[in-house]
Amino acid sequence: MIVFRYKSEKSRYQKEILRPIADVWLKRGNTWVEFHPYIDSGADVTLIPLSLGELLGFKIGGEKIEEIGGIRGGVPVIYKNWQIKLGEKVLPILIAWALVEEVPPLLGRTDVFDFFRITFLQKERKIIFEEIR
Repeated sequence: MIVFRYKSEKSRYQKEILRPIADVWLKRGNTWVEFHPYIDSGADVTLIPLSLGELLGFKIGGEKIEEIGGIRGGVPVIYKNWQIKLGEKVLPILIAWALVEEVPPLLGRTDVFDFFRITFLQKERKIIFEEIR
């Protein structure tokens, strides 16, 4: 079982808002890069901003650039198959690398939610990931 905590952030409309945030690591060569995305059950895919993809060694090249939409409108992305680590569990997942910086980091459903039973306990300020065997 992996337990993440809600974190308090300032909001435009409220003084404080609780957001479910994960502690995730992304593979970079022989090391791991720490990443703190919002756990988003409404996001189809995990999304990372331009600079994080560049830090991982991503380059804009021959891949197809697609546009994904959301609450902020369309964002150009390149899809990458990548490894992440949640707790001690290493997962191969699909990541959408945004070609802009102004996107929220998201831990989306594709590939991730298939491995865990996820419980959001907002009142207790925690999110529980239980591995499905």
